[in-house]
Amino acid sequence: MTEHPRLSIRPATAADGEALARIYNPYVLDTIVTFEEAPVSAAEMAERVSEVRALSLPWLIGERDGQVLGYAYAARWRTRVSYRYSSETTVYLEPGQGGNGYGFRLYAALLEALGGTDIHAAIGGIALPNAASVALHEKLGFTKVAQFPEVGFKLGRWVDVGYWQKLL
Repeated sequence: MTEHPRLSIRPATAADGEALARIYNPYVLDTIVTFEEAPVSAAEMAERVSEVRALSLPWLIGERDGQVLGYAYAARWRTRVSYRYSSETTVYLEPGQGGNGYGFRLYAALLEALGGTDIHAAIGGIALPNAASVALHEKLGFTKVAQFPEVGFKLGRWVDVGYWQKLL
């Protein structure tokens, strides 16, 4: 567990499903950050945590004073066996918690945790434009490797997706 005067970081459990759904669903409903369009239940989020943990990949929770403020996790990049050393990484903060360093701390802890696994490449996909996410990835040493124009359609418009990669 990592401590910071205002943020504690710990492994997620299925019991965190409600907090995870509370944080994630505003992004689902109101932004292009995720391409999901229907809210996700607490039970579904708990199942996602269990699936990630079953792959021996990290899912981390950031809390302050016992309240979950954000999370970061690594998931399988692709299902074919040759991709087994690559992982897609992501971080979400409760709306209103951006700009205080929590995203950086969570993502840095995630990359540190991945360093103890067989993962060789961390890959972050970013729906564009998203200057804050681009800045976060680049501050953490990710490099832009691709951009796909208009591959998503959400909230009435076409959305580009860029990919940033960091070799661990």
